Amino acid sequence: MEQRKRIAIYGGTFDPVHSGHMEIARRVTQLFEIDEFLFVPARVAPHKFDREVSPALHRYAMLALATKAEPRLCISTFELDGPGRQYTVDTLSYFRSQFGESTDFFFVMGADSWAEITTWFEWRRLLTLTNLIVVTRPGYEISSRQVDADSAASVVDLRDAVKGEPGDAIEHGVQKIYITDAVMLDVSATDIRRAAADNSDDLNSLVPGEVAEYIRKYQLYRKQA
Repeated sequence: MEQRKRIAIYGGTFDPVHSGHMEIARRVTQLFEIDEFLFVPARVAPHKFDREVSPALHRYAMLALATKAEPRLCISTFELDGPGRQYTVDTLSYFRSQFGESTDFFFVMGADSWAEITTWFEWRRLLTLTNLIVVTRPGYEISSRQVDADSAASVVDLRDAVKGEPGDAIEHGVQKIYITDAVMLDVSATDIRRAAADNSDDLNSLVPGEVAEYIRKYQLYRKQA
């Protein structure tokens, strides 16, 4: 049988990439046996269009520092290189066209994004292009009431699952929505900005070490706390 490849796509501004992002990447890669986990930094996230975002060069550089020692964690500049406003459905269409039908795709999002999924551009088409992995916190209540019955029926609850267990639930050509609480770390961007503004040692526990050094070197977030 043909060996299918599994690619996870994780979008966001990553301003900056932090320890929570990295824990999600590692745990999802392990739990779903992902071959390639792609961080896809946005030039401007459509739902954050009114928020000031750090220059793409800084955000890409911090991602490169955070992932350089982990070969399965990669970065795509597709959205950074594209027009100012990119929609997730367009990004997923691009990757499907690039990798073809021999690849199973997984789009990673947080529980807060899942709660707002029906506000995303062409969200129904998005659900036909990829599996979703919704990362929630242990004990956090999560619902599928916001989506239609067909979408709700594709939800697979994997909370408390261990490595490899999702494999039995994955079906080629059948896109599902997987719920996992495998990531215990919850990092606040507000806390990062505050630590950066105060030049606090707390920054070292909130972002990877080389990212903390980069933030201090270029004095990022000093005015955003």
